[in-house]
Amino acid sequence: MRADGLSAEQKTSVSDVVTAADHAAEELVQAALREARPDDAILGEEGAAKDGRSGRRWVIDPVDGTYNFFSGLPWWCSALALDAGDESLGAVHQPVTGETWVGGPSTPTTLDGVPVARLVERPLSEISIATYVHPPRLGEEDVRAGTDALISGAATMRILGSGSCDLSAVAGGRLGAWAQHTVPDWDWLPGQALVEGAGGRTAEIEHRGLRWCLASNGRALDEMVDRLRAS
Repeated sequence: MRADGLSAEQKTSVSDVVTAADHAAEELVQAALREARPDDAILGEEGAAKDGRSGRRWVIDPVDGTYNFFSGLPWWCSALALDAGDESLGAVHQPVTGETWVGGPSTPTTLDGVPVARLVERPLSEISIATYVHPPRLGEEDVRAGTDALISGAATMRILGSGSCDLSAVAGGRLGAWAQHTVPDWDWLPGQALVEGAGGRTAEIEHRGLRWCLASNGRALDEMVDRLRAS
């Protein structure tokens, strides 16, 4: 669809966009789930919503990193999470690289069917941290305080533009940590499951009225939590 030509529409800002490909991908996934799991609930970024009675919920992000996708950058994916109460599972497919990540707390994370190495315990000062910065919110004191506290303790920072791609990279040891505030379920749950399935840890911390989602190895995660709470 991109090769044939797409236009993008703004949602909340010039960088938060949606295309016909987002809607088509979500409809494809939603239709498959409705047929295979008719009793399960569904939530999609582009409006898919279905109540369920099984206690299981599927969360769809048809194109995560749409700004990158539309601009021709490679850092985008399709992401899916299964939230079943005490159990969760995430799946992320990156079409540009052809890589597929699957895993969760009870299902060791794999990359193209091969188990990834368990995350090594390392301090925050020795690893990279990925986040996303919303330029219009940089002037807000509460946002700036949390962001500064987290990124100032890391070896280096990356802003790449796709939460699920970032978290997949944390699970695979390519990025060291991830931190972001005000994260919707479709940007958090697929990657959260992958990190936990790779032996990492995740946390959700309330700080100055914002909910921060954090992921890394256990040692670095503890440092991130401490730095956030002290700021």
